[in-house]
Amino acid sequence: MKRTVIALVVVCIVAIAVVAVYRLLVPSPASPGSAGGARGGPPGGFAMAVEATPVRVGEMRRTTVAVGSLVANEMVVVRPEIAGRITQIVFREGQLVCRGDLLIQLDDSVERAELAQAQASLALSRANYERAETLVRSGSGTTRALDEARFKLKNDEAAVGVATARIGKMRMEAPFSGTIGLRRVSTGDYVAPGTDIANLAMLDPLKVDFRVPEIYLTAIAVGQTVGIEIDSFPNRVFPGEIYAIDPLIDPAGRAIVLHARIANQDGVLRPGLFARVTVMLLARADALFVPEQAIVPLGDRTVVYRIKDGVADEVSVRIGERLGTEVEIVGGLARGDQIVTAGQLKIGAGMPVRNVATADAAAAAPRP
Repeated sequence: MKRTVIALVVVCIVAIAVVAVYRLLVPSPASPGSAGGARGGPPGGFAMAVEATPVRVGEMRRTTVAVGSLVANEMVVVRPEIAGRITQIVFREGQLVCRGDLLIQLDDSVERAELAQAQASLALSRANYERAETLVRSGSGTTRALDEARFKLKNDEAAVGVATARIGKMRMEAPFSGTIGLRRVSTGDYVAPGTDIANLAMLDPLKVDFRVPEIYLTAIAVGQTVGIEIDSFPNRVFPGEIYAIDPLIDPAGRAIVLHARIANQDGVLRPGLFARVTVMLLARADALFVPEQAIVPLGDRTVVYRIKDGVADEVSVRIGERLGTEVEIVGGLARGDQIVTAGQLKIGAGMPVRNVATADAAAAAPRP
């Protein structure tokens, strides 16, 4: 009798436990946690609670930062080609000059006298040649005399050209438009060939000389934009553009040598300034991003779980660049997709799910 009672008690306890477990795991449709009450879940089924967020659409920028120096677009040191004494300094230090403007005049009195002598000799040679030519035509002159007169004429013409060129060398003119620097000579100085007179630099536009690692070879191209920061001008970024790429890789640093051009209309920048150059390697306006915690490695694939009609959908994706805590998706997803960001380990493809993040946000929203 006692054994029978004990057996009945045990059976009742097991039955109660089974019913309790069943009600816990399979709530009724009317209960708050039922799948029928879950958004997008099938009525009467169980929906796993997960957190999800929509794919973010934004701009993808890939950059690299290099250091370089500002270089004048054109720059020369004004030097005389021949020796002479300075008779006139026409420019003012720091002045803007135009191409062809006279900068320095050397004493050319001797050269002008030599030119006058050469011109007089040329006039006599021309007259002798014409006379010899007339005599040959009339039959009273010799061909030898005509040839000698011709060669003397050409020699004197060359002498006039040399004297004229020497006078031109006594005038030192600006080879291009730019800003003339500080002079290192004075009027009356005797200068030898190659003596430094002053610097002449074209400051608008300026060049930026910089280098980037060779790994960016395929990402660098002429026409790419750069942002240039100068320590002397904090909180200001000067825009520029790459216009030249050296065809040779620098073997010392395994780097690509680049030149960018930067406008300098206001003339505030100077050659030699240290520059930080941000190179825009890649820019996409409509890139897709998901939080990095949404990425699930699965064998040789990378997947995310997308919520579609209340069901988890396993999607293979291709990853692009990383931007902070987000990952760019370049294949597999589209605008508006809801991506699971928490709870991936307890779901699988085809499992009903509900987004508790959306439910929590709706509950927290103020009611009218």
